[in-house]
Amino acid sequence: MAKIFCIANQKGGVGKTTTAVNLAAGLAKLDQRVLLIDLDPQGNATMGAGIDKASLESSVYQVLLGLGEIGTARQTSETGRFDVLPSNRELAGAEVEMVELEQREHRLKQALATVENEYDFVLIDCPPALSMLTLNGLCAAHGVIIPMQCEYYALEGLSDLVNTIKIVHAKMNPELKVIGLLRVMFDPRMMLSQQVSSQLEKHFGDKVFKSIIPRNVRLAEAPSYGIPGVIFDPSSKGAQAYIAFGKELVERIAAL
Repeated sequence: MAKIFCIANQKGGVGKTTTAVNLAAGLAKLDQRVLLIDLDPQGNATMGAGIDKASLESSVYQVLLGLGEIGTARQTSETGRFDVLPSNRELAGAEVEMVELEQREHRLKQALATVENEYDFVLIDCPPALSMLTLNGLCAAHGVIIPMQCEYYALEGLSDLVNTIKIVHAKMNPELKVIGLLRVMFDPRMMLSQQVSSQLEKHFGDKVFKSIIPRNVRLAEAPSYGIPGVIFDPSSKGAQAYIAFGKELVERIAAL
């Protein structure tokens, strides 16, 4: 059965989608069977995987509303060699339409039950807000991977997210837990980055992944070509860091 992880942070612009796409491609390189679910109406993970969001006939929107199944809506990232449940702007309307549905927080979990045995990992790219979409991701997941920048404001947002995870764990999904914190867009030349990094290690201990993702131009360029960064330039420091992170995640899960 697949391990299902949300890539989540209530703060925007912290590298959630970059992490989701490159971790999916990195795990695929390690011969893991991966499904990437794009739960953000912006559809950036869909585009980053090389899928045209404008031409979708079926997407995560239809799946959440019970109008389609993951088996027919999913597509394959040809460059990344993983499956994608894509999204586009249509998903923005799902928030309102799901209000009257039964078990609305568990729609994604119910849909995943039909395909989860086909994968080793399911990664869910969540929008940067505690919305019904994010809640569906958290209710479907076994754990949360939190990408964060090592800066002061990120620490404030982190405490809010951890509290949200505790609430969802207590009331909706007893399996949910924090798998780990991933330091992204890290610049070792900045003293603040080093200080915040040390604070994270001191406070969260082994919940902080050893892998650190540096600021990297090649990772930033890759989405415009519709290619994951680890495929776009495998020799770049950013790509190598995500491959190392994929290996660390597989090892961590095997040890649980």
